[in-house]
Amino acid sequence: MLLRSLDLLFKDPVAFAAVFSTFLATTGVALLIAITVHEFSHAAVAYSLGDTTAKRLGRLTLNPIKHLDPIGTIMLLLVGFGWGKPVPVNPYNLRLGGRWGMSMVAAAGPISNLATAAIVAIPIRIGLVSWQSPFTFRGLQAQGMDGMLADLLAFVIFFNVILAMFNLIPLFPLDGSKVMAGVLPPSQENTLARLEALGPAILMGVIMVDWATDLNLLWGVLRPMVDMVGFILLGHTL
Repeated sequence: MLLRSLDLLFKDPVAFAAVFSTFLATTGVALLIAITVHEFSHAAVAYSLGDTTAKRLGRLTLNPIKHLDPIGTIMLLLVGFGWGKPVPVNPYNLRLGGRWGMSMVAAAGPISNLATAAIVAIPIRIGLVSWQSPFTFRGLQAQGMDGMLADLLAFVIFFNVILAMFNLIPLFPLDGSKVMAGVLPPSQENTLARLEALGPAILMGVIMVDWATDLNLLWGVLRPMVDMVGFILLGHTL
């Protein structure tokens, strides 16, 4: 999103500085909300199921600093998807045990992001705030405080939906791999183990290909899901 405005840096540096500062303000708040909600929900569900690991390590908190992963945050700012610092969970402490417990803990993050996006979308859906796609961000000078509020809500919705959909991809170490492990029958354990071993390489490979080319493989997977959720929440796509 910010990369789309880089040409303004050379044409009008003052205007770019204004866009950049307001972009950081709105996206910064939106990112803190999305990442904090996601990781706190992992910790809260794990704690509710009997595992105190996250609580002992200070992760059962709404303090965003405890949940930020530097690389994941930068990725969210630059390309629209990323991750927070993983919440440590000991599956042997979970009352449901094994795959079911871990599946519930994993699902809590994406579900909480979707719930947050749904709540924030209410004032837009009922017409109190106009919808402005985050891809059309223009900054405070171009649209005033009302536009900034619309931008903030749009970014909160966008980042929460993106974080949820990205993490539901069934590749290790994303949440989707643990959710899938709780759904598939035990007979597929060997297949899951192979997918876990290959997951990080596949994920990083796709990301690197997208950086080097215009194929947009990852966005091609995410976009239909993001558009579907956007239509459910707002009546139109993001």
